Amino acid sequence: MRTVDPAKHRARRQHIVDAAAQLFATKGFERTTTAEICRAAGMSAGNLFHYFANKRAIFLAVFEDEENDKAERLAAAETAEDPWNALLEVIDLLAAPALEPLAPHLVMEAMVQAYRDPEIEEALSRNTADEQRTVTVLLGRAAAAGRIDPELDLDTTASWVMTLIASLYTGAATDPTFKPAEQLPTLRLILTRYLRGEAR
Repeated sequence: MRTVDPAKHRARRQHIVDAAAQLFATKGFERTTTAEICRAAGMSAGNLFHYFANKRAIFLAVFEDEENDKAERLAAAETAEDPWNALLEVIDLLAAPALEPLAPHLVMEAMVQAYRDPEIEEALSRNTADEQRTVTVLLGRAAAAGRIDPELDLDTTASWVMTLIASLYTGAATDPTFKPAEQLPTLRLILTRYLRGEAR
């Protein structure tokens, strides 16, 4: 029986995911074929299916590794000593992928597929719920520490924080002139003044 090298297996799997992500971002999930992924990854279909059961599994894996790392950072943020700084760091963490060339298009494609595929919808909803929970926790801690407006409704405010972050992705995916990196400081300014109840 052949021994599988875990490091090589992970590297090969990631190579497939990276190749597929390029295709999903530019062509969309439906229009991307398994054959195209095989060509982009430089392997046969038989080899590809050794790592993934089907195209949907590859699509889900595009988001999987990033989510695992993000989950650890969100958990750490919830117990950080300074909740205000932790909140700003979480905002940057959630916004950061929007600055990458492929991420906004992949996120938009995932939203489209979520309407058609319950498994993808479940994965997206779970990830969004985890992110919003962390934001809500940090808002509560920041309010208790006197760092933000204590009269803000935590759940509603967390929803608006998430919506404003999402606007970076939709803007980048739908408007070629929209530059998320240039807009991020404005996003932080809007959120800071909103959360702290500052008039200007």
